Amino acid sequence: MWYHRLSHLQSRLQDLLKGGVICQALPQPTFKSLLSLAVRWHHTASTSLTCAWQQHEDHFELKYANTVMRFDYVWLRDHCRSASCYNSKTHQRSLDTASVDLCIKPKTICLEETTLSFTWPDGHVTKYDLNWLVKNSYEGQKQKVIQPRILWNAEIYQQAQVPSVDCQSFLETKEGLKKFLQNFLLYGIAFVENVPPTQEHTEKLAERISLIRETIYGRMWYFTSDFSRGDTAYTKLALDRHTDTTYFQEPCGYNNYDRAAINTVPYDVVHRWYTAHRTLTIELRRPENEFWVKLKPGRVLFIDNWRVLHGRESFTGYRQLCGCYLTRDDVLNTARLLGLQA
Repeated sequence: MWYHRLSHLQSRLQDLLKGGVICQALPQPTFKSLLSLAVRWHHTASTSLTCAWQQHEDHFELKYANTVMRFDYVWLRDHCRSASCYNSKTHQRSLDTASVDLCIKPKTICLEETTLSFTWPDGHVTKYDLNWLVKNSYEGQKQKVIQPRILWNAEIYQQAQVPSVDCQSFLETKEGLKKFLQNFLLYGIAFVENVPPTQEHTEKLAERISLIRETIYGRMWYFTSDFSRGDTAYTKLALDRHTDTTYFQEPCGYNNYDRAAINTVPYDVVHRWYTAHRTLTIELRRPENEFWVKLKPGRVLFIDNWRVLHGRESFTGYRQLCGCYLTRDDVLNTARLLGLQA
């Protein structure tokens, strides 16, 4: 069985939303330096940070903790954490976002220690801790460190000598589970060894990190070579590079076998599709991008279908295989509960 890494492209949408209503312009004060307040902070914190802010016509600009942040005024009113606007027990809004004036601007802005206060035209006061604003700003999120991912090929993976995790450690310790998830997030594949070769133990392993996703194949699938199933996976034939469930409403990825007839685009677009398909296929079939491994009883493999394609060579003899699909949200949530920035 071989595996191919697929470049995981990640992108963030820039906030391009600007107010569409022209309001009366506010005076444009010069940047207000609050460096003098750093002296006052010194007695309440071990480190004093310089803070400065400027009130623009359509947004509020804040410089703090080596970060320049920009906030829409509606956002600042909508995210108010006061008791009348936010339920701190349920972590849900009480404020009706649709009730906020889209032209809203604060009447006054003031800073006390590390608390920034906005007084709105109706007299309501919104208070933010500066560190909360850094953490929840767009600019702060861009700086957030997520669990690293590696774009790899066979040579890189083999040189890394990624260790498998023992079944007992995986099931019984947080350390073993965390190590497994670190490998899984890093490479998109991870192995667990010394698993009793039964469907029940495989299911128990899967449930350690996620809910098992019910599909048309059932909860756990188990198969041997069976031509009556009408699926190439249930044969002894080779399977080309693919991901599973591309025919679902929420597909995992690319599958060359399960493409339906292309009948939703005109001929000239179809030809461009075939050109792109050829380019992709050439990359997928490069030997240096294939990692071959022979599965054996007791060894369980987890695959991230959003990153890694899988397949197999043709075979002879008798072969049994069981597995299941996991919900991506639950896998990532388990990682976050263990302190990983998934």
